Amino acid sequence: MARMVNCAKLGKELPGLDWQPYPNELGKKIYETISDQAFKMWLEQAKLVINEYRLNLADPASQKMLYEQAEKFFFGEGAQLPPDYVPQGQQK
Repeated sequence: MARMVNCAKLGKELPGLDWQPYPNELGKKIYETISDQAFKMWLEQAKLVINEYRLNLADPASQKMLYEQAEKFFFGEGAQLPPDYVPQGQQK
């Protein structure tokens, strides 16, 4: 049975991640409060961030920037999606 979390991004109880995505406090916070579905949304956003800023993830400064963007995506002002939000491609 999947581990359930009250997702801070989507505002409802959903299956959580099976693993901590980052080896820091942000990764722990994401593991405890973000659903697998919301994290998959972040992965798509992260691709855009990495490409837009041409981040080299081996560089600590680039890693820091990506973590800051993840923090804003999941927990920043206005980060929670409306309860009736349906991801693109899943609309009726």
